[in-house]
Amino acid sequence: MATTNYLQLDKQLCFALYSTSLAMTKLYKPLLEKLGLTYPQYLVMLILWERDGLALKDIAEQLHIDSGALTPVIKRLEALGFLHRQRLPDNERTLEIGLTPAGKTLREQAQEIPLHIGMACATGEAEINALREQLQQLRKNLTRA
Repeated sequence: MATTNYLQLDKQLCFALYSTSLAMTKLYKPLLEKLGLTYPQYLVMLILWERDGLALKDIAEQLHIDSGALTPVIKRLEALGFLHRQRLPDNERTLEIGLTPAGKTLREQAQEIPLHIGMACATGEAEINALREQLQQLRKNLTRA
Protein backbone atom coordinates (compact mmCIF):
# COMPACT_ATOMS: atom_id res chain seq x y z
CA MET A 1 0.00 0.00 0.00
CA ALA A 2 1.50 3.32 -1.10
CA THR A 3 1.36 6.32 1.14
CA THR A 4 1.46 9.89 -0.08
CA ASN A 5 4.34 11.98 1.19
CA TYR A 6 2.66 15.28 2.02
CA LEU A 7 5.99 16.84 2.98
CA GLN A 8 7.06 17.23 -0.64
CA LEU A 9 7.28 20.78 -1.94
CA ASP A 10 5.02 20.12 -4.93
CA LYS A 11 2.31 18.79 -2.59
CA GLN A 12 2.14 22.05 -0.60
CA LEU A 13 -0.83 24.34 -1.28
CA CYS A 14 1.07 27.22 0.30
CA PHE A 15 3.92 26.83 -2.20
CA ALA A 16 1.55 26.64 -5.16
CA LEU A 17 -0.07 29.88 -4.01
CA TYR A 18 3.29 31.53 -3.25
CA SER A 19 4.98 30.62 -6.53
CA THR A 20 1.87 31.57 -8.53
CA SER A 21 1.74 34.91 -6.74
CA LEU A 22 5.41 35.51 -7.62
CA ALA A 23 4.73 34.69 -11.27
CA MET A 24 1.70 36.99 -11.35
CA THR A 25 3.58 39.86 -9.73
CA LYS A 26 6.45 39.35 -12.19
CA LEU A 27 3.97 39.63 -15.06
CA TYR A 28 2.53 42.86 -13.66
CA LYS A 29 5.93 44.49 -13.06
CA PRO A 30 6.75 45.75 -16.59
CA LEU A 31 3.13 46.83 -17.16
CA LEU A 32 3.09 48.85 -13.96
CA GLU A 33 6.56 50.31 -14.52
CA LYS A 34 5.13 52.10 -17.56
CA LEU A 35 2.71 53.82 -15.17
CA GLY A 36 5.36 54.46 -12.54
CA LEU A 37 3.62 52.21 -10.02
CA THR A 38 4.52 49.25 -7.86
CA TYR A 39 2.06 46.40 -7.41
CA PRO A 40 0.91 47.56 -3.93
CA GLN A 41 0.44 51.09 -5.31
CA TYR A 42 -1.61 49.69 -8.19
CA LEU A 43 -3.90 47.90 -5.73
CA VAL A 44 -4.55 51.16 -3.88
CA MET A 45 -5.25 52.94 -7.16
CA LEU A 46 -7.71 50.19 -8.19
CA ILE A 47 -9.67 50.77 -5.00
CA LEU A 48 -9.72 54.56 -5.48
CA TRP A 49 -10.64 54.31 -9.17
CA GLU A 50 -13.64 52.29 -8.07
CA ARG A 51 -14.61 54.65 -5.26
CA ASP A 52 -12.74 57.90 -4.72
CA GLY A 53 -12.44 59.53 -1.32
CA LEU A 54 -12.07 56.64 1.11
CA ALA A 55 -10.70 56.55 4.63
CA LEU A 56 -7.27 54.99 5.01
CA LYS A 57 -8.75 52.29 7.27
CA ASP A 58 -11.29 51.35 4.58
CA ILE A 59 -8.57 50.92 1.95
CA ALA A 60 -6.50 48.84 4.37
CA GLU A 61 -9.54 46.69 5.13
CA GLN A 62 -10.17 46.00 1.44
CA LEU A 63 -6.51 45.02 1.00
CA HIS A 64 -6.57 42.85 4.13
CA ILE A 65 -3.56 44.63 5.62
CA ASP A 66 -2.87 46.87 8.60
CA SER A 67 -3.30 50.59 7.93
CA GLY A 68 0.21 51.19 9.33
CA ALA A 69 1.67 48.99 6.59
CA LEU A 70 -0.33 50.93 4.01
CA THR A 71 0.81 54.41 5.08
CA PRO A 72 4.18 54.33 3.23
CA VAL A 73 2.40 53.25 0.02
CA ILE A 74 -0.09 56.11 0.37
CA LYS A 75 2.66 58.65 1.08
CA ARG A 76 4.59 57.52 -2.00
CA LEU A 77 1.48 57.82 -4.20
CA GLU A 78 0.95 61.30 -2.80
CA ALA A 79 4.58 62.21 -3.60
CA LEU A 80 4.00 60.96 -7.15
CA GLY A 81 1.04 63.34 -7.41
CA PHE A 82 -1.64 60.64 -7.83
CA LEU A 83 -3.55 61.21 -4.62
CA HIS A 84 -3.97 63.52 -1.66
CA ARG A 85 -4.55 62.92 2.03
CA GLN A 86 -6.66 65.05 4.30
CA ARG A 87 -8.07 64.87 7.80
CA LEU A 88 -11.84 65.17 7.96
CA PRO A 89 -12.92 68.39 9.71
CA ASP A 90 -15.65 66.62 11.70
CA ASN A 91 -13.35 63.71 12.67
CA GLU A 92 -9.63 64.50 12.93
CA ARG A 93 -8.81 60.81 13.41
CA THR A 94 -10.07 59.88 9.95
CA LEU A 95 -7.59 60.28 7.11
CA GLU A 96 -9.40 60.51 3.78
CA ILE A 97 -7.57 59.52 0.62
CA GLY A 98 -8.63 61.00 -2.71
CA LEU A 99 -7.44 61.01 -6.29
CA THR A 100 -5.82 64.03 -7.89
CA PRO A 101 -6.52 64.84 -11.54
CA ALA A 102 -3.28 62.99 -12.41
CA GLY A 103 -4.50 59.95 -10.46
CA LYS A 104 -7.78 59.98 -12.36
CA THR A 105 -5.97 60.29 -15.69
CA LEU A 106 -3.71 57.36 -14.79
CA ARG A 107 -6.79 55.13 -14.84
CA GLU A 108 -7.07 55.54 -18.60
CA GLN A 109 -3.46 54.42 -19.03
CA ALA A 110 -4.12 51.32 -16.92
CA GLN A 111 -7.12 50.11 -18.96
CA GLU A 112 -5.14 47.51 -20.92
CA ILE A 113 -3.53 45.83 -17.91
CA PRO A 114 -6.38 43.43 -17.01
CA LEU A 115 -6.72 42.40 -20.65
CA HIS A 116 -2.99 41.66 -20.87
CA ILE A 117 -3.10 39.65 -17.64
CA GLY A 118 -6.17 37.73 -18.80
CA MET A 119 -4.47 36.79 -22.06
CA ALA A 120 -1.33 35.66 -20.21
CA CYS A 121 -3.45 33.36 -18.03
CA ALA A 122 -4.39 31.50 -21.23
CA THR A 123 -7.75 30.47 -19.87
CA GLY A 124 -11.32 31.64 -20.27
CA GLU A 125 -13.07 34.34 -18.30
CA ALA A 126 -15.37 31.82 -16.61
CA GLU A 127 -12.40 29.79 -15.35
CA ILE A 128 -10.64 32.93 -14.09
CA ASN A 129 -13.80 34.03 -12.28
CA ALA A 130 -14.23 30.59 -10.71
CA LEU A 131 -10.60 30.48 -9.58
CA ARG A 132 -10.84 33.98 -8.08
CA GLU A 133 -13.98 32.97 -6.16
CA GLN A 134 -12.26 29.82 -4.87
CA LEU A 135 -9.27 31.86 -3.70
CA GLN A 136 -11.52 34.42 -2.01
CA GLN A 137 -13.33 31.61 -0.19
CA LEU A 138 -9.99 30.07 0.80
CA ARG A 139 -8.88 33.43 2.23
CA LYS A 140 -12.11 33.67 4.25
CA ASN A 141 -11.63 30.13 5.56
CA LEU A 142 -8.01 30.78 6.52
CA THR A 143 -8.93 34.05 8.22
CA ARG A 144 -11.51 32.24 10.33
CA ALA A 145 -9.14 29.40 11.24
